[in-house]
Amino acid sequence: MKHVSALLIKFIASLVLLYLILGLMYGMTFGEVFLLTAVLGLAAYVIGDLLILPRTNNTLATVADFFIAWLIIFMFVEGMAVTDNIFTATTIAALAVGLFEIFFHRYLANQILPDDEKGPMDRQLQYQTEISDELGEQPPENEKFDK
Repeated sequence: MKHVSALLIKFIASLVLLYLILGLMYGMTFGEVFLLTAVLGLAAYVIGDLLILPRTNNTLATVADFFIAWLIIFMFVEGMAVTDNIFTATTIAALAVGLFEIFFHRYLANQILPDDEKGPMDRQLQYQTEISDELGEQPPENEKFDK
């Protein structure tokens, strides 16, 4: 149930951001933005929020979400051909989604993802080694060497 509420928050915030940018500034219809938000929300939640965030940190997960968003938005905008400047529209929309993800990841880390679900990369790996002076035969300290 916690994941459903997180997905709903992500969907509503992304829908508002993407409609303001792609709908009002670049002429995409609400239905197109709605479909884009659904695809982007599911892909970014599974890849960026459930797989990458628990194993890394907020910065890496946000960068990954930015690139996921940029790729998915680029494919949608290119397929719908709403503007001549696809790169600018995609970059502005992906930056807005990335900025939202910074705060969303904090919410996920504090409220949704429990500490016991953290992956092996979050644990401090403490390897202990032993070293001794008896690695080989060594002459006694008081014995002199012949040269």
